[in-house]
Amino acid sequence: MAEVRPATGENGVGSRAIRVGTRRSQLARIQTDSVVEMLREFYPDLCFEIVAMSTTGDKILDTALSKIGEKSLFTKELENALERNEVDLVVHSLKDLPTSLPPGFTIGAICKRENPLDAVVFHPKNCGKTLSVLPEKSVIGTSSLRRAAQLKKKFPQLEFRDIRGNLNTRLKKLDEKEDFSAIILAAAGLKRMGWENRIGQLLSPEDCLYAVGQGALAVEVRAKDQETLNMVSALQDGETVLCCIAERAFMKRLGGCSVPVAVNTMLKDGQLYLTGAVYSLDGSDSLKETMQTSVNYPHRNEDGPNDDVQHVGITAKNVPGQAQEAAENLGIELASLLLSKGAKHILSVARQLNDAC
Repeated sequence: MAEVRPATGENGVGSRAIRVGTRRSQLARIQTDSVVEMLREFYPDLCFEIVAMSTTGDKILDTALSKIGEKSLFTKELENALERNEVDLVVHSLKDLPTSLPPGFTIGAICKRENPLDAVVFHPKNCGKTLSVLPEKSVIGTSSLRRAAQLKKKFPQLEFRDIRGNLNTRLKKLDEKEDFSAIILAAAGLKRMGWENRIGQLLSPEDCLYAVGQGALAVEVRAKDQETLNMVSALQDGETVLCCIAERAFMKRLGGCSVPVAVNTMLKDGQLYLTGAVYSLDGSDSLKETMQTSVNYPHRNEDGPNDDVQHVGITAKNVPGQAQEAAENLGIELASLLLSKGAKHILSVARQLNDAC
């Protein structure tokens, strides 16, 4: 059963409310509230209602995410509501969205990215330490094959175990028990929750490349709903869009769902740099390369059939189409380079081993 509540504020009362779908978790609600606040700044006369619901991923808490095998764990119920016109748009963490969306949907906006890096949160008894100085056999909690694969290679003296639950649940497991010496979480989520003070160590890209889309919020809409698509396009952050198009194209070309695939992107002086890597489950086998391309194209205000072209599920009306194409091609070319060097074998073995565990 979905829970409906009016968004804060009195603007737009009397006009049709824009219904915004979200997961029930505290982090999801905070993220959705931030998107609604931005929309209200652009459209002070509109009224917004937030519709919260539980997803499959929220309900299955005793199994590692990588073993469940469902690509849309945290999005399916929200998309069902969107399809039934029960909501007008949905706010997601971009990394939860598959690189191929169901027919009829599109990502109408990607907001400015928060810090995409991974962070280490330590048990209170390890406060002030770093991963490199933890005692041998210390147990580190993570629900991510990507994080575990990279960190196993860098810190072979440590042990890594799966930990599930929302941020609140994971921190409670860390603090109230002795099972984990530390856990790895996305820095962006901790910051949005107001828990930056719990970050004991930020993992640089040299330590741990991050997940595709990590730190970015996406607004999903019905692809043919031009009114809503136009409205949410005001939220679009061009730099984040280009970085995430490249990352998602990289993952899509690799077919890398539920296997250790990692990225790092940077846009500087009109050049988009993408580093991508694939790993075996224990991190002992890996491939990592960097490529770049120019995305320095002017925006052409042209009306026509190509206005709403999607790039890996993203419709970015306010970003030059040629720049989006260049970003997508960068991701495809980098993935193709890794595949030519043996990435398919690494990922297929990782997938088989994960399924067998």
